[in-house]
Amino acid sequence: MRETDVIVVGAGAAGLSLAYRLRTPPPGHPAPGVTLIDAPAGPLRPPERTWCFWEASPGDFDGALSASWESLRVRGRDGAVSVGRPAPFRYKMLRSRSFESLLADRLDGPGAPRRVTARIDRINDVASGAEVTGVAADGSELTLRARWVFDSRPPRVLPPARTTLLQHFRGWFVRTERPVFDPRIADLMDFRTPQPAHGLSFGYVLPTTAHEALVEYTEFSRTVLDDAGYERALARYTERVLGLGPFEVTATEQGVIPMTDGRFPRRAGRSVFRIGTAGGATRPSTGYTFAAVQRQARAVAAAYFGGRVPEPPPAYPARARAMDAVLLRGLDSGRVEGAEFFEGLFRRVPMERLLRFLDGDTRPYEDFTIGLRTPVGPMLRTVAELPWLARRVPRGRAVG
Repeated sequence: MRETDVIVVGAGAAGLSLAYRLRTPPPGHPAPGVTLIDAPAGPLRPPERTWCFWEASPGDFDGALSASWESLRVRGRDGAVSVGRPAPFRYKMLRSRSFESLLADRLDGPGAPRRVTARIDRINDVASGAEVTGVAADGSELTLRARWVFDSRPPRVLPPARTTLLQHFRGWFVRTERPVFDPRIADLMDFRTPQPAHGLSFGYVLPTTAHEALVEYTEFSRTVLDDAGYERALARYTERVLGLGPFEVTATEQGVIPMTDGRFPRRAGRSVFRIGTAGGATRPSTGYTFAAVQRQARAVAAAYFGGRVPEPPPAYPARARAMDAVLLRGLDSGRVEGAEFFEGLFRRVPMERLLRFLDGDTRPYEDFTIGLRTPVGPMLRTVAELPWLARRVPRGRAVG
């Protein structure tokens, strides 16, 4: 039995970010004792992955970035190009291994969090806080207690929702023989891909040099593809659409992100909270998570050092979540044509304002003007329909 101030379950982006914020208290405040629990090697520990986000530079994690871009491009189904420079923001690419290495260095030293590798089975409230039980890496039973526990593990079951789509993707890290990429600009969405009946698909190209890039095929749809389906889609996109010529695939990545209007509870007990995707940090309409994770971590740390209950705040305002619910239902019903919707937004809305909108950081009048640049009729019909739809637990949905 060990006692500590804070236990953080999961050492991914959310868990490491919170441990880092608690490790760097404001002047006059001691850092709490933190135990950081990581999953053992195997299916509970995710493979290396890529996080992308936008922020004004310099940022806290710039030293670990793989690349960043000051210009973003969107290509329509007909090849029409929209390019924007969303100053003061830069679009940033961060690999999980680099992020973990950077924070391991920052968390090192006197008062560093205690690192534990274990499979956690239960988290329960107790009189003095919360208790975490599981099995340590050596097979022994583990019991830890803390005043507060933050659980960043992805939910096993998605919450009841009116609409649940999946953002699923496979990416190739490619190295080409010819200099075919422009490392000054990232392709955020390229709609020159076959569109599914419900949702949308697009290509995503993040160049790091003239010869190297991460090229992904992404879908928003009800079900995932099999391996052969992703390989066909990527082969078609790299050969017929991008015309890369001969290239080598140096690494791959794949993932599934839930896009749902279900309500993710951020509190699981008197002293137990959920953070990251489990705490609603994934934006339902886009799948972006990393920036919201940082906002939640800063807010939790500020509450802790301010002597308040450190409950994570909503990752996005209620107005943004309501608009996401409308878009998800419109895409799933086929009432809103996804590629046309996003093409129109990027063509008609200044890039800087649109990125703030996607982060839930725009004012009501800005949201109204952006709404006027969407298919108003289908969106209003969807608004009228939503209150009558029942929330159901999704079946057979992949998460993580």
